[in-house]
Amino acid sequence: MFIAHLAIFCLCLLQFGIKADEHNHVYNDREEVVLWMNTVGPYANRQETYAYFSLPFCAGNKQSISHYHETLSEALQGVELEFSGYEIDFTINVPKQEVCMVELNDDKVNAFTYAVRNDYWYQMYIDGLPIWGKVGEKDEKDKKYYIYTHKKFDIGYNGKQIVDINLTPESKELLAPGKKIKFTYEVNWKPSTVKFENRFDKYLDPNFFQHRIHWFSIFNSFMMVIFLVGLVSMILMRTLRKDYARYSKDEEMDDMERDLGDEYGWKQVHGDVFRSPPHALIFSAMIGAGYQLTSVVFSVILFAIIGELYTERGSMLSTAIFVYAATSPINGYFGGSLYARLGGKVWIRQMLVSAFMVPVFVCGTAFFINFIAIYYHASRAIPFGTMVAVTCICIFIILPLTVVGTVVGRNLDGQPDFPCRVNAVPRPIPEKKWFMEPGIIILLGGVLPFGSIFIEMYFIFTSFWAYKIYYVYGFMLLVFSILMVVTICVTIVCTYFLLNAEDYRWQWTSFLSAASTSLYVYAYSFYYFFFKTKMYGLFQTTFYFGYMALFSGGLGIICGTVGYVGTSIFVRKIYSNVKID
Repeated sequence: MFIAHLAIFCLCLLQFGIKADEHNHVYNDREEVVLWMNTVGPYANRQETYAYFSLPFCAGNKQSISHYHETLSEALQGVELEFSGYEIDFTINVPKQEVCMVELNDDKVNAFTYAVRNDYWYQMYIDGLPIWGKVGEKDEKDKKYYIYTHKKFDIGYNGKQIVDINLTPESKELLAPGKKIKFTYEVNWKPSTVKFENRFDKYLDPNFFQHRIHWFSIFNSFMMVIFLVGLVSMILMRTLRKDYARYSKDEEMDDMERDLGDEYGWKQVHGDVFRSPPHALIFSAMIGAGYQLTSVVFSVILFAIIGELYTERGSMLSTAIFVYAATSPINGYFGGSLYARLGGKVWIRQMLVSAFMVPVFVCGTAFFINFIAIYYHASRAIPFGTMVAVTCICIFIILPLTVVGTVVGRNLDGQPDFPCRVNAVPRPIPEKKWFMEPGIIILLGGVLPFGSIFIEMYFIFTSFWAYKIYYVYGFMLLVFSILMVVTICVTIVCTYFLLNAEDYRWQWTSFLSAASTSLYVYAYSFYYFFFKTKMYGLFQTTFYFGYMALFSGGLGIICGTVGYVGTSIFVRKIYSNVKID
């Protein structure tokens, strides 16, 4: 009964998300077309945004509209749609028309001057299509600042659908106290041959995203995969074959010869290799979260490829939130079953940590940044109602689904089935060379995985922090798959070296050596910040490094989980093929 009610609730949420679309994108002649004023902010950082009317602009005379919708993802992204008050009707030209008259006082002049000096641009929407315009121009030599007072809209239509919009800011006016400025606009409708499904192509930048450097990076990463897979197949398989031959020869010796022999290698730790790692609760929770995040990333990329989610405002984040909530049973199943196999007893605590670890990490960072955004009166400030909505999703959707997954996982896959018995007393770990210590292996383990993705990181960072729309999700899927393969190969090699040094602490080492990729990604974000952006100030710096920490942390959990899972299969395989006395 509970599952049935939960399914109905999720369907209702999905239905609500479908109905929350702003338009059906079909208009009749003279039908209302809404111009939404969104945000304004510095060109150097597209993520630092403020409400459009935070500057002393003025709205048109029209007071009401027939529809308005805002989704949860728009609220989280700081999309503040405010009605412009402009009279725009489908296919009806509007000659130059006055919006309002603004008399400039010292405060208004200072506000506009600051915006022009810092290269502020504003963003608007018509029929879901973004429009950007520059607030004004500056003459640094004469220390004069001008503002554009006229907006000229050229709107292309094909049949009953809007397919193209161009904005031309015109009429520069010098900013000076006591001056009266008249804001105007005009609308020109033009037939277009652009098809509706292709109307977003003008916002894309094929010359940037499909540059030959991008293709070369994909080819380079692919060759790295071939090299690493060949390395693992040749060296490890040949080495393991020699190990098996040596261990078989040892088994044929009598006890006296075996005692006098020089035994060493990974077989010596067979009684401890499947020992439960320290902090098993945290470890299993991170593995469960990694399974879920990996599923979310693959699903969202596939949805973006199939449905072109980048063309609809907020659809990418909405899809990610829905998929994350829907995949909560995956988290519970794999995290709960692993914790049970490791002998964990407080499974309820483990389930709570597994369910809320990533949401608390994300929400804690976002809310900290939110306080700074509130201080700066930025549109990125998350409203209290949105915080409550996110909390409700965590408590009433994510938590119950995680409980279901945990119960199923503990009952179906919670029994230990290790190929070797675990000794009652841990075996002492012998001394080894410094470069075989787990700390060194962890630091070095992320170098090659980062090398396979760092060029793609540049394109992803540029699309998020600059005015580029990322649309090559086929590239992203390929690079993500390459990252997974490289991570597995590297962690298997690192774990083999560790076990061969008779160090059985492979669980955390395999996870952290793969997760260390995130350290290099975060370090690269510092380089990108100082050499590829023009950001400055507390708000921009906090916003940038806060969300880069979220991105790097999520990537680290994904890589760590993939590395551990691949290594776990490898370890079980090699120990199941050795006869243990």
